Amino acid sequence: MGCAIRGMLIAGTVLAAAALAAEGSAAARAQELRLGAAGPFTGPEASFGEQMASGAELAVADINARGGILGRKVVLELGDDQCDPRQAVSVANDLAGREVAAVVGHFCSSSSIPAAAVYHDSGIPMVTPASTNPALTDEAAAKGWQEVFRVCGRDDAQGGVSGRYLAAHYRTVAIVHDRSAFGTGVAEETRKAMNAAGLKEVLVESINQGERDFSAVVSKLKDAGVEAVYYGGYQTEAGLLIRQSRDQGLAAVFVASDGILADDFWAIAGTAAEGTLMTHPPDPRGTAAGKAVVEALKARGKSPDGFALYSYAAFQVLAQAAEAAGSAEPEAIVGALRGGRPFDTVIGPIRFDAKGDVVDPSYVMYAWRGGTYAELN
Repeated sequence: MGCAIRGMLIAGTVLAAAALAAEGSAAARAQELRLGAAGPFTGPEASFGEQMASGAELAVADINARGGILGRKVVLELGDDQCDPRQAVSVANDLAGREVAAVVGHFCSSSSIPAAAVYHDSGIPMVTPASTNPALTDEAAAKGWQEVFRVCGRDDAQGGVSGRYLAAHYRTVAIVHDRSAFGTGVAEETRKAMNAAGLKEVLVESINQGERDFSAVVSKLKDAGVEAVYYGGYQTEAGLLIRQSRDQGLAAVFVASDGILADDFWAIAGTAAEGTLMTHPPDPRGTAAGKAVVEALKARGKSPDGFALYSYAAFQVLAQAAEAAGSAEPEAIVGALRGGRPFDTVIGPIRFDAKGDVVDPSYVMYAWRGGTYAELN
């Protein structure tokens, strides 16, 4: 009888300890604030996902080092969409199920556009560091959605710069795109700006993402006698197209968007990419705030290039919005983002317009030389 009683007491003690541990764990979770980051962490565009993740991880570490958001420790929840629209919807639903307060992402416009519907239904703010297709915010605004934002510019701003540049410097220009939402959009905006500046394209061609042989397209470009080729799409196909063009004797200058802003663009194209031009916002790495983040990323063994600083900036915006609202509830963050106030970020001050776009975005021309890129003088 004594042994039985002693066993019951021990069992009760164990259960009580387990209950206390569970309560402690629940209390700890209640003090955490979950923020999501969604992008192509694997797949063909994984180099961009790596840029995003590097910026996200450093931003969260820096936020937590300063005491978190409203005293709550930030926990980063990653979602890999592989730049696939269907996977992006699945990732968005998963992050909503994890009860994130906000999401930084997605990267590809073809992912952000369908994912935005999920975030709207869940009331979760989404701030993309990279999706530039105008349809993302135009369609959201037309539907009355409040949750969609971006810290980057739009294709109509980016395409305006490239289109005017092409019209000012060349007489025969071809346009090639990869049929993606991003590639098609930026190519079309470039074409419209070029036409408005008085230059008509001599050829428009499309390729498929994942293609590897562009001999037929290169032959058409040569037959058209083009001086320049505008490419709308991502780095892998761009690198292959440029390398094969040089191999087949096409000397035309290639101009692209920041879809080629990845180290593996040069790795694929090699020296054939020398002199390739691209549009991107003014380089934030040279500012005082930018230099500090660059050095911190390097200390972590991460590249500070591409969209790393834009991802970092998106988390800064979310943190400042929550602090301004005095609440980390998604609805409160959305309200603060919509309030018209400026946010101080590593890429400069950011303020959102009624659609969730950055007010007065800026783009400049860059040139790839010797395996790296710099603003064109």
